[in-house]
Amino acid sequence: MKKTSKPATRRPGRKGASRDTRRGSRTGARRTPKSARREVGSRASASNAKRDYLERFRRELPVTLAVMRAFPSDQPEFRPHERSSTAIRLIHTFAFENYGLLEGTKGDLKVPPDFPPPPATLSEAIDNYERGANKAIAAIEALPDSRFSETINFYTAPGKMGRIPVMDFFWNMLLDSIHHRGQLSVYVRLAGGRVPSIYGPTADVPWR
Repeated sequence: MKKTSKPATRRPGRKGASRDTRRGSRTGARRTPKSARREVGSRASASNAKRDYLERFRRELPVTLAVMRAFPSDQPEFRPHERSSTAIRLIHTFAFENYGLLEGTKGDLKVPPDFPPPPATLSEAIDNYERGANKAIAAIEALPDSRFSETINFYTAPGKMGRIPVMDFFWNMLLDSIHHRGQLSVYVRLAGGRVPSIYGPTADVPWR
C-alpha cells in the first residue's frame, strides 16, 4: 500500500509568533534617537564632572587654610629668596585664583583681570581667601550643566591666549592653588612654623 503523507506539524510559537513579534517591534515604542542619547549622556557627564570638582575643592579648602594659619603671623614680609614673593603676597595669590574662578562662572575673563587689592595683614589675606573660596564654590554649584560644555578665553602659553574648556579652566585654578600651597608649606618650615598634615604626616604631625 502507498503511504499517506502526513501534513507537516507546525511548531507552536514559531512562524506566526515571530511574525507578530516582528510586527510588534515595528509598531511598538520607538527607540530614542542617537542625538538625544548623546545629549543625555553629555548632561550626565557634565553633572558628574561638576560634582567631582566641587567635592575636591571642598576637601582641599580646609587643608589650605590649615597651611596658611600655620605661617607665623608676625612675619608677613618673609621671603626665602630675593626673587620669591613675600608671605603675604603669596597668600594673596590664592585670592586671585578664587577671583578668576568667580569671573569664569560669568563668562570670559578680562585680561588682565582687575584683581582685588592687597590685604594689610596676613589675617586679612587668609580671610579673603576663605571668603572667596566659598563664593566660588557656591557660584560653580549654581552653574547649569550646559556651561561645562562651553569654552573660555585663557592663557595657553606665555603671552598666548586661546579657547579652553571651562572645566579645564576651573581645574587649572584649583591645581595652581594646590601648587602654591606646597610652596607656602616650605615658607612655614623656613619661618619656624609647624607644617600641618596635607596629604599625610609631616615632621611636626607624625601619624604614628
